[in-house]
Amino acid sequence: MADYDVLIIGAGCGGLSVGSLLAKKGRKVLIIEQSDRIGGCCSTFEKDGFLFDLGASLIEDAEVINWAFERLGTTLWKEVDLVACDPVYTVILKDGTKIKYPISSEGTAQAISKISPEDGKRWFEYAKHMQGFLDAAFKGFFTAPVNTVADMVKMFARTPALLKYGPMFAASYQDVIEKYFKDERIRESLSYQTFYGGLPPELCPGYIAMIPWSEHDGIHYSKGGMIGIPEAFMRCGKKFGMEVKLNTLVKKVIIKDKKAVGVALSDGTEITSDLVISDINAKKLYLDLIGEEHLPRLALIGVKSYEYSMATPMFYLGVDYEPPLEGHHTLMTVPMEEMSDYWWNQYKKNQYPHEQFGIISWTSGSDPSLAPKGSHVIILTLAPGPYKLNGTTWDKEKPVLMERIIEYMSKKYIPGLADHVKVAMLSTPVDFEKRLLSPEGAIYALRQDVPHTTIFRPAAKSKSIKGLYLVGASTHPGGGVPTTIASGMIAEDLIEKYE
Repeated sequence: MADYDVLIIGAGCGGLSVGSLLAKKGRKVLIIEQSDRIGGCCSTFEKDGFLFDLGASLIEDAEVINWAFERLGTTLWKEVDLVACDPVYTVILKDGTKIKYPISSEGTAQAISKISPEDGKRWFEYAKHMQGFLDAAFKGFFTAPVNTVADMVKMFARTPALLKYGPMFAASYQDVIEKYFKDERIRESLSYQTFYGGLPPELCPGYIAMIPWSEHDGIHYSKGGMIGIPEAFMRCGKKFGMEVKLNTLVKKVIIKDKKAVGVALSDGTEITSDLVISDINAKKLYLDLIGEEHLPRLALIGVKSYEYSMATPMFYLGVDYEPPLEGHHTLMTVPMEEMSDYWWNQYKKNQYPHEQFGIISWTSGSDPSLAPKGSHVIILTLAPGPYKLNGTTWDKEKPVLMERIIEYMSKKYIPGLADHVKVAMLSTPVDFEKRLLSPEGAIYALRQDVPHTTIFRPAAKSKSIKGLYLVGASTHPGGGVPTTIASGMIAEDLIEKYE
């Protein structure tokens, strides 16, 4: 008899959601996490009295997350203390123009109309189209398995409305935004969300262009930090007997007769199980933890062909003043053409920019308890950064880069910042790799363009190894908090069906 019914590698949102769901079904579940804390990129850590979110900085598409909690017999709202954020964000364009986008769709149209009356009218056309896509996608895309072509056919058969939005999968993010908005400033204000998909505007799939609209359904922050979401899943799972083991590294998945039967830990301990679920990077899983010798030739070629997603340096700042910011998120933008140019001529050439674009997260503006009294937390999601720097290393550049970014932000985006920093920590792609064991610091595991989505992404039910399932950013529907939790629901359904 195996030690456990289900053994899960990784305590990210995908692993914790599927673990708690399977525990509720009566299965004996163990989650093994290499880190000292749960949540993966959706986690929170403390430094000198300041609480910093490691990566994820707010909650979008809360309805999807709530579906998982409803399966557990509760709700997201009961389990996590949420703060509503309004405005969605303030955008600061490259030329210094500020646009504040409120949750209200009408308010957003008014904000756009101040710059471009015609685009203000087009906002409603865009919103109507994207809401139609979301209605269809939520019903048939986010929680439906797409392991095979047959699964894809079933998905469209269940929600034929998705067929209407097929062009969004073939077009780029830039194509979709340019279709609806004509003023360059408005296009720029809606540009940064392309990197929520991990790619520049000309490469990012067009369906990601629904994000600037989906955010108006409401965005929230978890009081006490984003770790509140994984903590809620762990708390629910433990009620049903789920176990979580931290600071424990899995070195190998044990394979017998092409079936996953357990894992071997770094200290040599072996733990057996009827099923193994992976919540780690799929490429690392197959090549390092399972091994090439257990994979069919074509599967091995496929695994090796996957490209890692982009990496993004994060800058964590504790300050002793109230920063002159207007909401939870401020977007620092550049025109879409410049974003794509940066991708090809700096990021892909292992260079890092002097001028920054990205996200300013003023988390303590939403939850003052994250900082000592009179102080605040600012987290900068910086421009995507290559894993390797041309002619130097991240460790060498870090001290100079930190000073340069603080000075740049103080002059352009956060007046007074340079005089009030008390805590400063920069997490580079190399640091993310060390901390999360995410190859090359990839924040979404694998790229999220069309050749890496749906049936082309690693299958939730392994096609090569029996008894092996995948959750998290590596599998459908991709990276992000609601999507990784959706992957947990997909895996639960598949396991209930086949195991």
